[in-house]
Amino acid sequence: MSEQSLLWGAFGLLMSVMLAIDLGMNRKAHTISFRQALTWSMVWVSLALAFNVGIYAFLGQTKALEFFTGYLIEKSLSVDNLFVFIMIFGYFKIRGEHQARILKWGILGALLLRALFIFTGIELLTSFHWLFYLFGALLLFTAWKMAFGGGDEIHPEKNLLVRLARRLFPFTKRVRGDWFFKRRQGLLVASPLFLALVMVESSDVLFAIDSIPAIFAVTLDPFIVFTSNIFAIMGLRALFFLLASVVEMFVYLKFGISFILFFVGAKMIAGVSGFPIPIAVSMTVIIMSLTFAVLASLIFGKNRRQETLEHI
Repeated sequence: MSEQSLLWGAFGLLMSVMLAIDLGMNRKAHTISFRQALTWSMVWVSLALAFNVGIYAFLGQTKALEFFTGYLIEKSLSVDNLFVFIMIFGYFKIRGEHQARILKWGILGALLLRALFIFTGIELLTSFHWLFYLFGALLLFTAWKMAFGGGDEIHPEKNLLVRLARRLFPFTKRVRGDWFFKRRQGLLVASPLFLALVMVESSDVLFAIDSIPAIFAVTLDPFIVFTSNIFAIMGLRALFFLLASVVEMFVYLKFGISFILFFVGAKMIAGVSGFPIPIAVSMTVIIMSLTFAVLASLIFGKNRRQETLEHI
């Protein structure tokens, strides 16, 4: 058995155990405390780093750098998705204990979507090399839109999946319990929690369109792309409850993330044009972009935070 096969087995076993623990501990709706969110965030980051050590030991330095860079890209881009989750929950007036339940099922759905997107994308890029230019251009456009496209808004009434759900099921006006569906007088009735879940899943589809091509700029190794992506996604729920109350502090983070998207888009186009950028350089640029964005938010972002809060 090859080293990568052993790592695939270790990854599958670890994810199975962690999913069983997570689902077992969160059967009932409850609000996740800051302390619990911090603990689980530390657990997921520690597991990702420990797994990366295993990659280094079995597959070497280059693969370890690719995993860590892909993980950083996915983790940083997932922070931007937290803004969307906050707006969705605010729109549907979803309380903390129900937010955890929605995110749990939303992330499980995201795991399946990511697997489909990743392996399909790798197959397409392997077969049609010119798609690197298309994906690179998509990342450049997304970077520009994120930085200069104005504020984020959600419009459930324009969401195709939400409109389809409303046609298929009658909905209660308010959240009554932690159920998505319930049978009343022989009729299957849906809760607004289900609409919020549909919005979360559809936002993740759009999010994956941005984030997965970004990792393709680093490597096309299915093992590295998939594992780094899944490690970042599995810690997303804990990260949400850890940062939800303070995310407004990081007003310049979007610019840091948009620069990362711009860089990896340019890296993808440069690489296919015969000017590859070393993985160590990519990792350094990503770390510096996030560091400068966070420091700028904390030092210079006080006035912007005040304007944001007044606007909200």
